[in-house]
Amino acid sequence: MADSLKIAVLGAGSWGTALAALMARHGHAVTLWGRDPVVIQAIDQQHQNPRYLPGIDLPGNLRATTDMAAAMQDVDFVLVVVPSHAFTATVRQMAALRPATAGVAWATKGFEPGSGRFLHEVAEDILGSDVPLAVVTGPSFAKEVTLGLPTAVTVHGNASEFTARVANVMHGPAFRAYTGDDMVGAELGGAMKNVLAVATGVADGMQLGLNARAGLITRGLNEMLRLAAAIGGRPETLMGLAGLGDLVLTATGDLSRNRRLGLALGKGQSLDDAVREIGQVVESLQTADEVMRQANRHGIDLPISSAVQAVLHGELSPSDGLKQLMAREQKPEYPETLFK
Repeated sequence: MADSLKIAVLGAGSWGTALAALMARHGHAVTLWGRDPVVIQAIDQQHQNPRYLPGIDLPGNLRATTDMAAAMQDVDFVLVVVPSHAFTATVRQMAALRPATAGVAWATKGFEPGSGRFLHEVAEDILGSDVPLAVVTGPSFAKEVTLGLPTAVTVHGNASEFTARVANVMHGPAFRAYTGDDMVGAELGGAMKNVLAVATGVADGMQLGLNARAGLITRGLNEMLRLAAAIGGRPETLMGLAGLGDLVLTATGDLSRNRRLGLALGKGQSLDDAVREIGQVVESLQTADEVMRQANRHGIDLPISSAVQAVLHGELSPSDGLKQLMAREQKPEYPETLFK
């Protein structure tokens, strides 16, 4: 186990709480920052997050505060775990408080809304090119991590020593953390899987069968691989935890908000009602637009992602989206150049 470190986790939703609890259980001094004083007080005093992880005990040594400056004091590194739409503002707020020696990691999945920038591009733009950065991603439901169930993730960064440090504080008896240096591929997989999970949810909501689900997952992985190849991600990253692993989990597990959105749409529920019922941020609503922005920029045809975007914008019904996919011409499964 790694030496005890002082860590600030920014974002007290389900995933931020889960990772903060994980690292606190591993003996690190973790302070969790959030905006909701009711949730923060419950975490700090009752050792529960009643809003996002009700009924699950959190470690007694986990501290929580609404004061970001207090959370950031003398930390060894920062872990940002906020929705993608809040990432830029949170990193900007944190930048002025960050100790000069502290690296910055995040477990946020998605792109910067409006620009389509990868989050590592946002972080580098705000913090400068000399700050060690890392992204934590992979198949991981917050509830299962908080309960101590077996989980494997991957940490990709721009500085091997910092990447290993982040992985080491998370790695433990029930949590495996691998490392890599393909931030583009890792972030792409974490973002795209949310969009593709909507497609499989829709198919399952329409009761189209397991064949359809498997086909959508596999062809969705194909879309990940083709877009990654165009933007400089490595195929092995997308075939690993950051791509295939996260895609399978999110597309098939009913703890996934994006899958649940697809299920509701496939059953005929309206988008507004489905989002209201889920009650938390559903990343695919923004990520679908940013994925297609990337695809259009590089001239990549992504039929599943495009259909999901059209359904989320109300331009296609789920059944018409399926008909559109099934009407496509016969073709080779993979372009000859993909793995060359």
